[in-house]
Amino acid sequence: MIDKADIDNALQVLKRGGIILYPTDTIWGIGCDATNAEAVERVYRIKNRVDSKAMICLLADADDLERWVCGVPEVAYELLEAAVEPLTVIYDRAIVPPIAPNLPAADGSLAVRVTKDAFCRELCRRLRKPLVSTSANISGKPAPKAYNAITKEILEAVDYVCSSRRASSEANVKPSSIIKLTESGVVKIIR
Repeated sequence: MIDKADIDNALQVLKRGGIILYPTDTIWGIGCDATNAEAVERVYRIKNRVDSKAMICLLADADDLERWVCGVPEVAYELLEAAVEPLTVIYDRAIVPPIAPNLPAADGSLAVRVTKDAFCRELCRRLRKPLVSTSANISGKPAPKAYNAITKEILEAVDYVCSSRRASSEANVKPSSIIKLTESGVVKIIR
């Protein structure tokens, strides 16, 4: 069951340009509105990560891809439909704007995961924009396997910590699979 109040609180923070800590379909993530360059920059600072190391974003539905990515090949929809585990796809070109210019990689590519997680889907649907999703750790440190392993430094740096699934020790600690998919439909497995 989705905690409506938790979604409402997270949305208020995201819409003000704030940063949230939230459960994803893989591990706990730090997130913000992917169209807000200042919020994206703040996530990089929280993680102590250079902005040349791009972050991914989440979408609720594959139907929204073409609003944010140029040249989505037809095979992308087939791959997303067939995926059993979380799948992040790196597309050749983000549409900038509306995507924040500091979110895509230096080559203009954008990593997107269409989430099947009920909490994340509802959050993305109601935000009506992509949601940045990066692991809740300082860059170079191990990603926390559950909420209780998130460092105080991260907890204090965000504007809102979602209450959903905090008690769960059953986080999906396996990161998503990652593929690069060119506009012509060529697939390269990254992870």
